[in-house]
Amino acid sequence: MVTVLKRSRWSFWTYEQVYKCDVPKNCASPLETAAAFYRERGARELVTETKCIRFSRGSALSSCLYPLMSERRFKQDVTIEALNEYGERSLRCSYRVFRPFPDLHLPPWKFLSEVCELHAFVGNTTPALRKARFQIPVFYPVYRVIYWMYRFFSGTGYRARRRLTNAGWMVLIGILAAILMGSDTENTVVYQAFPILLFLFVGAAVCSWFFRARFSATRLLPRFGTVGRPFHYRIIVKNLSPTTQADLTLLENLPDPRPSFKEWKTMQMADERKIRPFRFSPRRANPYQIAVVKEAAVPSIPRKEDVEVRMQLEPLRRGVLRFDGVTLARPDPIGLFRAFVRVPLPQTAVILPRRYSLPPIAMPGSLKYQQGGVAMTSSVGRSDEFVSLREYRRGDPYRHIHWRSWAKTGKPIVKEFEDEFFVRHALILDTFTDDPRSEAFEEAVSVAASFACTLITQESLLDLLFIGPEAYCFTAGRGLAHADQMLEILASVRACSDKPFDNLEHLVLEHIAVVSGCICVFLAWDEPRRKLVEKLEVLGIPVMVLLIIEAGSELDLADVDAAKIRILKTGRIEEGLAKL
Repeated sequence: MVTVLKRSRWSFWTYEQVYKCDVPKNCASPLETAAAFYRERGARELVTETKCIRFSRGSALSSCLYPLMSERRFKQDVTIEALNEYGERSLRCSYRVFRPFPDLHLPPWKFLSEVCELHAFVGNTTPALRKARFQIPVFYPVYRVIYWMYRFFSGTGYRARRRLTNAGWMVLIGILAAILMGSDTENTVVYQAFPILLFLFVGAAVCSWFFRARFSATRLLPRFGTVGRPFHYRIIVKNLSPTTQADLTLLENLPDPRPSFKEWKTMQMADERKIRPFRFSPRRANPYQIAVVKEAAVPSIPRKEDVEVRMQLEPLRRGVLRFDGVTLARPDPIGLFRAFVRVPLPQTAVILPRRYSLPPIAMPGSLKYQQGGVAMTSSVGRSDEFVSLREYRRGDPYRHIHWRSWAKTGKPIVKEFEDEFFVRHALILDTFTDDPRSEAFEEAVSVAASFACTLITQESLLDLLFIGPEAYCFTAGRGLAHADQMLEILASVRACSDKPFDNLEHLVLEHIAVVSGCICVFLAWDEPRRKLVEKLEVLGIPVMVLLIIEAGSELDLADVDAAKIRILKTGRIEEGLAKL
């Protein structure tokens, strides 16, 4: 598949377009193949390096003849890099183009077409670019404008909250009030406060420029956190300045959580599908916020000394929480505006999904024969339970010979084993939803995490089955993996919107032969999910179905046995699990 990494709508003088092209496993040398591809298309001065190739093509004259000339004829510098991320190979194609005057870029995208041709040239047989659903073009610029306004106001509000003190907010509100009410200069004197307040505000901002202290910091961060549960950690701040620093406040710098335009638009469309006419549908408050970090006061730090600051953070989203650095803030002499000194301090922590307490549950399934025992379930090889020694029989494997007993008795002796019987459950997680920030999906992951923690502590195996970019099956229990490892996997699960539910059905049926029972966590109840449950019942596999739905949504389950499907509504998940 070809992915667009960077592509601007307008440019001046120069612009850059970046694409990523997947490389199949049967392509032994992707860079050499890409070099041959571009040589056929007029690349000159092509230089091959260890992990990339570089070349130039086109001319400055062609760049000035638009729209008479194609983009591929513009003067450009091209870099093709070979990437190997998480075991998946790809090519990063970067086009840096010379354009001597302002230009508005509209489809068709010539460079995108060329990368799609490269995608097929390196041996891919899958479609190069996923086709989006048709949308009315007139609404596209409207969404763009709304997105830019969202970026502008959210960014301005974030910076204002960090920069201004409480007194600063009062002065700013006073300035706005003076502007609104001071238009009638004959009947009011409010306008006289405007220059005074404006002078105080601007003077405070100017004073913040003179804060030039130097610091270093060390963050002592726990490895794991849990959604919705605040945790504390420490930051050691050292003063590298020649003077004592006082009246400081410590702020954490987290990455920008705001989504790209594509992600933002997907979520807006998902929200609009849930809005019903003539009904009040509350919107989620800032669904992109990843954590809430409290500011911490820093004690006075003598020169060349360090102090310890205790911080509190409440994660709001599961996954990898990244820290960019810390900021030390000090207010100006008036106390309106804060000056910043930023200290880079990158670090990460894994935020695990929320877990709920479960009552004692008689899980479906019973002891079942597992060929090869526990070791076979982890694909290590056959390793049965040792029982006794006996004489060699024709057909016994030579690797089972007990050499010491053979030396003592003078005849071949082999070790006898017995296969194990134990309970093995399948935890089936439904990831098929169009809303990547769906509250029901997040609760489904939390429910799966709750069952994973409960079942792994028992003398049984647990297979976690779900569909992401690929089909995944993770096994834990009886020494194969711990609960923390399973929770780390669930922390990284993402919604799947581009694949059919049949993929999950095929994955479940491939592993059903060794399973004693199934726990299905579904996000909907439709024909594909109904057929999967019916197939499991026909095979004699006990099934527990948990259906996670949004609070206030309507679901028709008139033809379904209420004892077979347990409905859990968002906001009342723990209450519903207590009734199992």
